[in-house]
Amino acid sequence: MIQQYINSGILEAYVTGSASEQEVKELLYMKANYPEVNIALQELEKDMELIAQQMAIVPPEHTWDRISDTIDEIILRQTSASEQFTERQDSNHKDFTKPDNGPQYIEVEAESNHMKVHKAWKWVFAAVFILGKIFLGFAIYFYLENRQAQQQLIEIKTELQRLKR
Repeated sequence: MIQQYINSGILEAYVTGSASEQEVKELLYMKANYPEVNIALQELEKDMELIAQQMAIVPPEHTWDRISDTIDEIILRQTSASEQFTERQDSNHKDFTKPDNGPQYIEVEAESNHMKVHKAWKWVFAAVFILGKIFLGFAIYFYLENRQAQQQLIEIKTELQRLKR
């Protein structure tokens, strides 16, 4: 009975987060009372973690440096903005002689205009393109063959009608 419960798929649903509340309660009860269920759940969690580690995509080399630099810039902007805000509060009046520049925008520039695609997908796209051309060739070939067969069928019908007379 315990092995049937383990093989029922409830453990997988629990690990992936798709189990209902009732299933979760039942699993926690079974886990507490049956060490086999606890062991199976731990092994499944380890397996899922290994799969996730194997499927992980390594980010480009300087990604962390870019993130860190961006965070530093944001912090510097916030501190300078808060300093400007406190200066404005200290003055307690608005200087109408200076024009208001309106909202300030942060410029964002991309390194390139090209979309980056994982290397494995490039081969998939190439294969789909080549298969599309092959299927197009077959479609044209069979269309022409069908037209030729229809022509021959018409010729045979006319010849049969001529022979019957």
